Amino acid sequence: MLFLGDIVGEPGRKAVATFIPKFREERGLDFIVVNGENSAGGRGITPKIAIALLRAGATVITTGDHIWDQREIVDFLPTEPRLLRPLNYPDNTPGHGSIVLETDKGPVAVINAQGRTFMNPPLENPLIAIDEELKKLKEQLDLKMIFLDFHAEATSEKIATARYLDGRVSAVVGTHTHVQTADEQIFPEGTAFLCDAGMCGPKESILGRRIEPILYRMKTAMPQTMPVAKGPVEICGLMVDIDSTTGKAVDLERISVISE
Repeated sequence: MLFLGDIVGEPGRKAVATFIPKFREERGLDFIVVNGENSAGGRGITPKIAIALLRAGATVITTGDHIWDQREIVDFLPTEPRLLRPLNYPDNTPGHGSIVLETDKGPVAVINAQGRTFMNPPLENPLIAIDEELKKLKEQLDLKMIFLDFHAEATSEKIATARYLDGRVSAVVGTHTHVQTADEQIFPEGTAFLCDAGMCGPKESILGRRIEPILYRMKTAMPQTMPVAKGPVEICGLMVDIDSTTGKAVDLERISVISE
């Protein structure tokens, strides 16, 4: 399985669309998850972009706190189950927080949840929501392979959530900060973990945005538009090798490459 962190704007989309087919062939990938919540000009995702990412080879698209930034996504979410929004929104929120897909090596579940520390809006307790979802999924299926994109700000909340789920899911990878961490590991009970996957966005930037407007705003406190930067794109994520019979991670590799 390959997971790619937050895709930022058109540069990130184009780089990922080129990267996925080549990397899938080189590494023999079975399943690809991407976080697309910043893919529309750096804020949110549109139906057109979601369809393009799926056609480029993404199996599932996860999101986060920017999921509602493009209005047309509200009506589209219920029609495309492979595009997820955070699980821990209240009941009756459009869309779904998880999906199970059949593969040649058995069913794979992808869950998308959002943290609460320093996050806006504050959602329902993610641990309780994940517990309930895992119970429901495992009652329906003999499910071994489960991946969680945990979209959160605080490293402590990401680590705590992954420790809580050790042995119950195959992998927990954090998103949201756009800065890749170097703490990839497999926990004692077999869950792979990376605190933050990083972003797929312009390298010469501040979190994918042009540098100058952000610095001006920091110095003056005056409002600024902050367009997506240009130039070579850094593609960041995590590749996880999962034992399909146990659901445990057996190997992992942090991905960080520059795409021209």
